Amino acid sequence: MAERKSEKELAFLHELYVATDWGERFAALVDEHVELPKEGRVLYVESGTGGHAMAIQERFEDKVTLVCVDESEERLELARAKAVAMNAEPEFRAAQPDNLWLRDDQFDLVIGNGSLVGHDRLYKMFSELVRVTTPGGIVAFTLTTFSSFSEFFSIYWEALRNAGLEEHDIDVEELIRELPTISQIEEIAGQEGLENVTSWTHIEEFDYESGEEFLNSPLITDFLLREWLRELPEAAQDKVSAEIARIIDEERHDTDFALSVKATLVTGRKREE
Repeated sequence: MAERKSEKELAFLHELYVATDWGERFAALVDEHVELPKEGRVLYVESGTGGHAMAIQERFEDKVTLVCVDESEERLELARAKAVAMNAEPEFRAAQPDNLWLRDDQFDLVIGNGSLVGHDRLYKMFSELVRVTTPGGIVAFTLTTFSSFSEFFSIYWEALRNAGLEEHDIDVEELIRELPTISQIEEIAGQEGLENVTSWTHIEEFDYESGEEFLNSPLITDFLLREWLRELPEAAQDKVSAEIARIIDEERHDTDFALSVKATLVTGRKREE
């Protein structure tokens, strides 16, 4: 794979290619199903470069304040510049989504974007979202769920075999298993102290005209693929990536290669003590 880009470059790619397509699919779920408070404090975790967070802020009444948290200081810099241009006044803070340094019980609505957070961090992130929500407040959590990326995983498995890396079959199995089912997320929501738990899922497709276009997509190469190939030796990653592109071209039969994603929103109200 190409050398990893700087955090500043990744922030610009996130703004141009991730927030405007991938991010909008998950943001639409929030816009459709989450009722905004008329007063109080709202937290947006993993707000990225701030586009959706500030679009939400435009719908707030004067008695609502917004705090945006992201683990990338470079993405927050772009968000701050955007806020100045839009004459918006959210508060921006850098923090890990699974280790917020905020006090307990202080936000009336907490929105967490877990769509690109590593799945080994998702459950702790969910726990943190609930922790900082006021009793009676609402938690809204977006993420990808089980059976997402199935087209890619079958190709990845074949590419590993063709590259003589059968010992890494278990890595593909782990990637498939670590995607939580909707029922698992709803169960965890209850265990974390949420009631009236509800979920919605949209099946989204991302289309690519060729294997080359797939690998040249910033969403794929700079965000998703690095997570998917994380267990491979660096020396093998280019070979496997090239095999993935070859198989995509061989199997798509002059049609687009469609990568399907189960975009899911889970909401609940924090129990009052």
